[in-house]
Amino acid sequence: MSPFPTVFLGLGSNLGDRDTNLGRGLSLLERNGFKVTSRSSVYETEPVGGPPQGPFLNMVAEGQGPHTPHELLALCLATERALGRVRAERCGPRTLDIDILLFGDVVLAESDLTLPHPSLPERRFVLLPLAEIAADRARHPVLGLSARELLERCKDSHSVVLHERQGAGA
Repeated sequence: MSPFPTVFLGLGSNLGDRDTNLGRGLSLLERNGFKVTSRSSVYETEPVGGPPQGPFLNMVAEGQGPHTPHELLALCLATERALGRVRAERCGPRTLDIDILLFGDVVLAESDLTLPHPSLPERRFVLLPLAEIAADRARHPVLGLSARELLERCKDSHSVVLHERQGAGA
């Protein structure tokens, strides 16, 4: 049994080679100490919020590492930047977006980081892949609900469709 908490990350891309962006993002995270233990299928999803933009590829990765929540956030942001993410506008198009969905059962509300992710219960594009890999194991530490239960209660009607992988990406 690992001494590190189980973490679930949501990854998304809607610019460039989306499959490759997801795969390269996971590789960079692993090179920096985050051990991916499971990953969901990749889903093509409608953008939620923000300006008009193309569809996303989204997935969830489960893993562990020696990082504190803030260290993992810094790693996620550095990984996004390494893959060309520019934060020009809120919810705008991006080469890679990485969100910390759950960090064990840590509950945190700070200006730069909120855990669990505040939008988790409202977003099918993360709940569906999360439920795929950890339907009953992934539990919202505040609501006390599993990923399966959150998905069943989710009112989000945006399209989330299994994506046929293209090449060596995610």
